[in-house]
Amino acid sequence: MAMAAAATRILMRRPTAIFLNASRLDYDKALDFSRLQKITDLTVNSVDAMTDADEIASLVNSSNAEIIITKETEVPLSAVQKFSSNVKLMCEAGTGYNNIPIDDARTKGILVCNIPTYSTESVAHMVITYVMNFSAAIFQQAKMLHEGNQSNFRVFQHPIYEISNKKIGLIGGSGTIGTAVADVALPLGMEVLISSRSGRLPKGHKYENNDRVKVVPLDELLASSDFVSINCPLNSETRHSIGDREIRLMKPTAFLINTARGAIINEAELINCMKEKVIAGAGLDTQEVEPPAADSDLWTLDNVFLTPHIGWRRLETRQRLVDMTTDNIESYIGGKTKNVIN
Repeated sequence: MAMAAAATRILMRRPTAIFLNASRLDYDKALDFSRLQKITDLTVNSVDAMTDADEIASLVNSSNAEIIITKETEVPLSAVQKFSSNVKLMCEAGTGYNNIPIDDARTKGILVCNIPTYSTESVAHMVITYVMNFSAAIFQQAKMLHEGNQSNFRVFQHPIYEISNKKIGLIGGSGTIGTAVADVALPLGMEVLISSRSGRLPKGHKYENNDRVKVVPLDELLASSDFVSINCPLNSETRHSIGDREIRLMKPTAFLINTARGAIINEAELINCMKEKVIAGAGLDTQEVEPPAADSDLWTLDNVFLTPHIGWRRLETRQRLVDMTTDNIESYIGGKTKNVIN
């Protein structure tokens, strides 16, 4: 009885929480936060991003927050250093956490957790959306019509292809999202190449013995693929790992797709390659700076196609993110933390 009563008291505790930039996630006011509001005393700061370290620290401390929720907004070290001792948990409402100084947070006694799998299918479908659009030149045709150019209806001017038997190369393809891309690509008749330094998939991987999935060195993947999809995390090893040398290994008819993190590509070198038309096109759902600078050539290159990091933005995906963030916080309140990354 005593243990049950103690557990009930833990679950009934409603710590103070603040969502620093809720509008990045709930930009259309379509999401349901009721479960999160039930277990926390929640402050929702309805902005898309916060950039000033002093403002972040002031808002956190004035709210007396024990839990901070962020979505892809940088929390500078100088802000973390100013957090009161009341802050115990930071929840990144997403997968990537390079926006939070996790080691310094740990030193200050703050746990950091993330949501590693909320958008797996959504991002994988974004990759395939780009593949299908490129294979039928949909982007290029839509651009012509938008500019009032209807000549394509008289003399067709774009190469278009079936995607069956085409090769899709997945950089970081043995991970969760890369595997989900393969789940869609294989039934479409595509061949899948995965880059791996070890030369093999992890033991027990679902495609370990599939004869249409091959593990190859990165250079071979780049040279052989009709579509190259970046699906690896951003870290010190992968930052700017795709640049001039790598792009020039690709077929002139190939397309580069990035739904991971923008900084994995050396953007300046990509721009130069696209000006030279080294490859057929690039589809970038993520960019090194989001949005790119107003004077960036990415906006005007006719073989580069941008989307504003929408891989995770589908309604169901965003609601799942709210629910899984709530799961993390509920576990923390119950004394059993999950998805802790520091």
